[in-house]
Amino acid sequence: MLLLSQQNTQQATGGNFFMDYGLLILLAALLVFMFVSSRRRTKKMKEQQEQKAQQMVPGVKVLLQGGLYGTIVEYDPTDLSKPAHVELAPGMVVEVHSQAILRIVEDEEPVVDEDEQVAGDDVIVSRDETILDSRPVDSTPDADDKPKA
Repeated sequence: MLLLSQQNTQQATGGNFFMDYGLLILLAALLVFMFVSSRRRTKKMKEQQEQKAQQMVPGVKVLLQGGLYGTIVEYDPTDLSKPAHVELAPGMVVEVHSQAILRIVEDEEPVVDEDEQVAGDDVIVSRDETILDSRPVDSTPDADDKPKA
């Protein structure tokens, strides 16, 4: 009987360890996870900023945070407190905060509209399958087209 009561007290103390310290261990593991993921995200963002700063040279097309497209005229990647000069239209240069440049815009190939699909070199077929011929029309009448008298 005495042996059975000692086993019960040992089980109770073992169960009490998890109840006493389990929440603290779980909380510590969660804090470590948050710290590690935060450092990873910060490192990734820093690498992206450095890569963006290296690509920002005069003549590059960019998209500003306001939705405007322009070409960089002047940009200082070392001192982000200096404004960047962006040309929005020929002769129209604006001064923006250097971090207002959202991303670099790469030239894309022209996209075919949903309504049109290119079927050949000169023929364009629309979605309702009507043929739109872009070749010049021959204006000389054929022998069959002559009016009958």
